[in-house]
Amino acid sequence: MIERKISEIIKRDSNTYSVIGITGPRQTGKTTLVKHLFPEMHYANLEDLSQKEFALEDPKSFLTQGDGGMIIDEIQKVPALLSYIQVIVDEKQKPGMFIITGSQNLLLMEKISQSLAGRISLFTLLPFSLQELYKNKTKPPLNEVMFKGFYPGLYARDYEISGYYRNYINTYIERDVRQLKNITDLKTFQNLIRLCAGRAGQILNYSSIGDDLGVSHNTVKAWISILEASYIIRLLQPYFSNFNKQIIKMPKMYFNDTGLLCSLLGIDSCDQIDNHYLKGGIFENFVVSEFRKYFLNNGKEDQLFFWRDKRGREIDLLIDRKGVRTILEMKSGSTISGTFFKNLEYYQDLDTGSSPETSYLIYGGSEFQNRSAACVRGWENLVEIEKNFF
Repeated sequence: MIERKISEIIKRDSNTYSVIGITGPRQTGKTTLVKHLFPEMHYANLEDLSQKEFALEDPKSFLTQGDGGMIIDEIQKVPALLSYIQVIVDEKQKPGMFIITGSQNLLLMEKISQSLAGRISLFTLLPFSLQELYKNKTKPPLNEVMFKGFYPGLYARDYEISGYYRNYINTYIERDVRQLKNITDLKTFQNLIRLCAGRAGQILNYSSIGDDLGVSHNTVKAWISILEASYIIRLLQPYFSNFNKQIIKMPKMYFNDTGLLCSLLGIDSCDQIDNHYLKGGIFENFVVSEFRKYFLNNGKEDQLFFWRDKRGREIDLLIDRKGVRTILEMKSGSTISGTFFKNLEYYQDLDTGSSPETSYLIYGGSEFQNRSAACVRGWENLVEIEKNFF
């Protein structure tokens, strides 16, 4: 089993909180992780029809099965259990009584906010991070890393990569989308996912997508919220500050996994990435996802933004922590050009909270340099930046 970075803080909080909640996309290893961390607990999976029926018909008895605590997988299948759990933990006031997981953030968070606020410590488990997967190992070439992606199943069994992601999307639409929203036109929804893939790393334009699909602006907005709630995409919000009002206010859209993104783009091999029109967007997706995983794996909400003014000057990724702005420019090429630093230098002049020491050029090569305008780091050395935040 590949060690998950998030394990330490989950175990820590289980000694304080009565309930631990772990959300995240399907197939990211939530079940494997909780069984490994809490082997003494009774395990129940609500995707098992008999377990679901038991929980629906007799929730009090269902929740008393484990003397040493209880793991409940996919708890959004029976959300009423959360109210019963509230009563139990308020009565007993013991730490580590329940471990609950869910792959539908929208449904789960609504119920948790109603029932378990102050009683639960929540975590999000995304696919493997670069650090987890290749700890003390030689990394494959960049295109191979991005094409395969980071879902644990691909590293546990010898799946054909394109087929794995194709089945993943089909299962996601049939199982999750039907439950999250009453969408009757699933074919159009699937087309939406592919259209979003073609716009990865770009400013989100609901009207443009709606025009291409033949549906309304509001429909696209609702469907995008489903993709975000079920961890297919991540909307990166623009950074607002007082020094310039002429800035873009719409979010940018990224996929949480580059393997899934490549599959949706019709990329069948890692060799095709170099000649693909969205190579830069795939690379940006890779870097943004890695930083997000780093924050979540340390038990923190990510504080990731981008900045772009109406003249097109842009900072690809901005991390705001304790009044210090770390700014990053991403370039997928393996050769460094002086023009790569232009936007970083412009932003440094604009914002006194940034500096060359907290500015980075992340690119597809391997050089490790400290230049006057910014620090240059190859894609393999993201952890050298990430470790500055905690």
